[in-house]
Amino acid sequence: MSTDDRFKQTLNGPLAFIADVHGNLAALDAVLAALRDLRAGALYVAGDIVFGGDDPLGVWMRLQEVGARCVRGPTDFALAALEPSRMKPKNDHEAARMERFLRTREALGELILARLKRLPEALRIEMPDATEILVVHGSPRDSAECFSHDMTDEEMYALIVDDPADLIVCGGGHIPFTRPLDAVTVACAGSVGEAPGGGVAHYTLVMPSSDGGPNIDQRWVTL
Repeated sequence: MSTDDRFKQTLNGPLAFIADVHGNLAALDAVLAALRDLRAGALYVAGDIVFGGDDPLGVWMRLQEVGARCVRGPTDFALAALEPSRMKPKNDHEAARMERFLRTREALGELILARLKRLPEALRIEMPDATEILVVHGSPRDSAECFSHDMTDEEMYALIVDDPADLIVCGGGHIPFTRPLDAVTVACAGSVGEAPGGGVAHYTLVMPSSDGGPNIDQRWVTL
């Protein structure tokens, strides 16, 4: 996995992280309204951006409007890379999912699909306090293999491998959590568009703290 997309962040407000928007524009707009009120300095999106909801194009355009920095998730890559003619649904559920897949591709168009394919699998952020944040959909070992809130520390370390980041912000699990480990903290940003049970959209705020560790604040908006 390439993680060469690296840049320094000058803070003029908390950094905001979201994940798993899944084409849900109403939920995204609710989160963006909250972030405007909080004067967030930048927005990062940990993948699975457009597939699943009713307005994939609206979600993509809104994220471009606000200057969000995105990494791709498995559904983003699948939309851009899979050949529909080779997809053979085996049951009604798969047939319905394929129909949504085709509608999403049509709504986005070839240009945006190409841009989805070119999104990086990970981003690295160098903070003013010299700590580093890694943004990835799944984990450093595999962008499609996700951390979950019920993993043991040993299971998390197996997904971290030897990554040097101080904070890993991820998506995929749809349930927000923060897990401090010995030398790294893992924070799942939850889900904007497919939160378990519905009715909320998650986001995570990060600021450096005086003791050198990240100050992580995980919140949600009610839809």
